[in-house]
Amino acid sequence: MSIVVAENLSKVYPVAVKEPGIKGTLTHFFRRTYRPVKAVQDVSFEIAAGEVVGFLGPNGAGKTTTLKMLTGLIHPSSGKVRVAGHVPFRRQPNFLQKITLVMGQKQQLLWDLPALDSLKINAAVYGLSHKESRDRIGKLTEMLSLEGKLTQPVRKLSLGERMKAELLAALLHNPQVLFLDEPTLGLDVNAQLGVRDFLRDYNRNTGATVLLTSHYMADITALCQRVLLIHAGQLIYDGSLEGLLDRFAPYREVKVELADELSAQKLSRFGELESVTGRNVRFLVRRDQLTRTVSRILTELEVLDLTVTEPPIEEVIGRVFQAGVVHETGN
Repeated sequence: MSIVVAENLSKVYPVAVKEPGIKGTLTHFFRRTYRPVKAVQDVSFEIAAGEVVGFLGPNGAGKTTTLKMLTGLIHPSSGKVRVAGHVPFRRQPNFLQKITLVMGQKQQLLWDLPALDSLKINAAVYGLSHKESRDRIGKLTEMLSLEGKLTQPVRKLSLGERMKAELLAALLHNPQVLFLDEPTLGLDVNAQLGVRDFLRDYNRNTGATVLLTSHYMADITALCQRVLLIHAGQLIYDGSLEGLLDRFAPYREVKVELADELSAQKLSRFGELESVTGRNVRFLVRRDQLTRTVSRILTELEVLDLTVTEPPIEEVIGRVFQAGVVHETGN
């Protein structure tokens, strides 16, 4: 059963147009004109309860605008959306009890107070009893490895510890649906790994649904089996990570270590050259030509080592966004 449903969801913002110069300023002041900017256009998808879905797109693609419509922070210009059986923009208390929104660049914890004080305020807002709040804080503290940290002022916590504390605050009311917008933004590698491990365990233990945006592809590959790609406000892919590679990357990456250095001109006849660094060469080869190309490389070149891999997922997605081509969605 789908817990998140978006049907032809769109958001159009009116943006004031101003001509340069004094005349333009006066005209803008007395008779302002606007042009429509389409932030999100006819986006449709469904997410089943318990799914962890990656939501990807370049800056300005419409990810955060979509999340804000799904959480009821802004009203869609057209289309329909239901989350956990509710219309989000009505902001009913029962709906707010079922969702949470975490934005990596925003914070809800009070800077100069211990995180525990803010958590107690959150517990009171959500109507949790003293026992419920104590039990949930204790359990989440253990899962997030925050023992001994919540009594310190938030400003004295490391960035990774603050992000974990923000997650704790956002999950205190045991929401069914988690909307996570760049939750590992700015964190070091170890802190990112800790947040990923926690989210994986939390999803497994609670069955919560997660919609995750991130510019760190390691977050997506570690947590998500399904991804949504949005570009220029339009959904261009909805399916598995494996399907993404099949659809948008019909090639394999062939890495070769040669006995001697060769010119790019001599190497280019074996496939699309990605890089040449001394004796190390990277080719992109179409899947239907892979066997023949590898055979030629081994026959015609003096090879010390050769490996064939899928291209990095971030390169695949980068190529999709650079092309800017809209494709049909489908699992």
